[in-house]
Amino acid sequence: MLLDHCAFEIKSAMQTAAPPRRIAPSERLLREVREVAGPLAEIVSHAETPWASITFSGSRHTIVLRFAGCDAVSDGESFIALLPDHEFRMRGQLVADASVGRVDHEMLPTPMLEVECDVLLLDED
Repeated sequence: MLLDHCAFEIKSAMQTAAPPRRIAPSERLLREVREVAGPLAEIVSHAETPWASITFSGSRHTIVLRFAGCDAVSDGESFIALLPDHEFRMRGQLVADASVGRVDHEMLPTPMLEVECDVLLLDED
């Protein structure tokens, strides 16, 4: 008696979709900052430290961006102007403060702008 192997379910052959990857708040914040900064911005560094008060908890982020070249420097100057009033769209998180802490501007040998910004991210739970 011959069996038809196609009639049997083989669990190892079943295709299962991977569960959706949860994006960390810091990664979502970096995406938002890149959106405000423009495509010519380069994120040089990012540091995250826990933050808490009596009523809130969250994290403080320090992000350094570099804008190299004339067009990029123009984007960097726009970023400096836009960041403090930008409405961040982050589900489950609230940007309580976003400010520019340091700006280094060089003209030679090529125009370059380096911006350090601080962002206070609060949990909305």
